[in-house]
Amino acid sequence: MSFYEAADPLFSTYVLGNAPVKQLATGFDWVEGPVWFGDANCLLFSDIPNNRIMRWTPGDGISIYREPSNYTNGHTRDLQGRLVSCEHGTRRVTRTEHDGSITIIADSFEGKPLNSPNDVIVKSDGSIWFSDPHYGIMTNYEGFKSKQELPCQVYRINPDTKEISAVVTDLDCPNGLAFSHDETKLYVADTGKIFDENANRLIRCYAVEGNNVDDGTDFHTVAPGCADGFRLDEDGNVWTSAGDGVHCISPTGKFLGKILVPETVSNICFGGRAKHQLFITATTSLYTITLNRSGIQKP
Repeated sequence: MSFYEAADPLFSTYVLGNAPVKQLATGFDWVEGPVWFGDANCLLFSDIPNNRIMRWTPGDGISIYREPSNYTNGHTRDLQGRLVSCEHGTRRVTRTEHDGSITIIADSFEGKPLNSPNDVIVKSDGSIWFSDPHYGIMTNYEGFKSKQELPCQVYRINPDTKEISAVVTDLDCPNGLAFSHDETKLYVADTGKIFDENANRLIRCYAVEGNNVDDGTDFHTVAPGCADGFRLDEDGNVWTSAGDGVHCISPTGKFLGKILVPETVSNICFGGRAKHQLFITATTSLYTITLNRSGIQKP
């Protein structure tokens, strides 16, 4: 049985026949937020319900990076290589300094507590963009059940003034985020309000101009499942989570093919020596596959 399905012949050139999907670790409850640290040769990711950040290192395997982690979800690195994290439990975005101390970057907007920051990315101007759906406060599974005081939005943090502004306000529950390589496009996943079977679930694409985005357009709807988290490769293809694996979408929104994974995928990231290794967080496990494609990653 093949580990992939190609809807377009082009996708067959993206995969390598002798590079299968491999399970690197398992036994978690719900894993998300993978981020590659090339200088440390390791991958960090969140095991959210178990309130910990895990670390996978080639040759050494799995270890605990931080416990408790305040129910962290998404992670990225800033321009100085520091870990930036979304915390459900404390409803904030934090930065881990080089000395290990933690700095609070954002925990409120217009005097009200954030919902539960979910995914985070950093632009080349140093601004931090994060999504703030309500998933971490609707139950006690991935945080603490709490009152929602703000709409679910995407925010931008000014790198100079630290001012927080709402930049995407038209989605039910914005989730995964990614910029195009030239940062002229912002892709945002809307995974819908929790417990709402009729909620919109799709990827929207917004044109970026400076600190602002336009009204956006519908880019792609993943099926089965939904686009929770995604990253882009060197050609602008979007590699996104789905209910049956990882889907590859062209820059025009065309479905090219899928990598089959035996668990529901939550997030992905590129890593390895040439950014050609796709790391996949999927329900209870961490997987990887080596591709004939490299991801874009900053720094």
